[in-house]
Amino acid sequence: MIKAIIFDFDGLILDTETHEYEVLSEIFKEHDCELPLSIWGKVIGTKSDFSPYTYLQEQANKVIDENRIKKQQEERFSKRIHLEKARPGVVDYLIAAKELGLKIGLASSSSYNWVSSHLKRLNLLDEFECIRTSDHVDQVKPDPALYLEAAKCLNVDPKECIAFEDSANGALAAKRAGMKCVIVPNSVTKNLDFCEVDHRLETMAAMKLQELVMFLNK
Repeated sequence: MIKAIIFDFDGLILDTETHEYEVLSEIFKEHDCELPLSIWGKVIGTKSDFSPYTYLQEQANKVIDENRIKKQQEERFSKRIHLEKARPGVVDYLIAAKELGLKIGLASSSSYNWVSSHLKRLNLLDEFECIRTSDHVDQVKPDPALYLEAAKCLNVDPKECIAFEDSANGALAAKRAGMKCVIVPNSVTKNLDFCEVDHRLETMAAMKLQELVMFLNK
């Protein structure tokens, strides 16, 4: 029996990932280089030592001003992301979850400051009973710790939770935690190789939460 739903944040609630990749791709092209999704996709939804700036320097085969490139990226990204709204169906799922009496949590590999600041901007911060981020665990996704901590915070068994994810690393974390996992990929993550999940949606607007819960409760 499903008693709780737990959301990822980046790429699922707010599509930060598409903007981040597109901005980086623009910068790489300006240096006659390319950042393949096969490379970048491995770091989506987790923490990594991979540096796109170091990779750019290697591909360009010349010394670049890393600080200037990083500042350029941050300015372009910030300008784009602050115009972005929640992905289709997210707000409807939050409303429906309350109507169904489900507990609502969030588990993100990003920092609490990052997640909470954007949730405030979207007027969604108070919708979540529990938020667990990289500040709360030693290991982020694909380690299951974030999801296990979120379930513990909500006082539910992981088997009673549906985790909503957009990334391969996130989906793996949810399944390792023993949860049902529904993936809702964005334009950047849709072609990644996912582990075996319980359902896939193009957007949350494609299926009502009540129907999804009934489907997964079978």
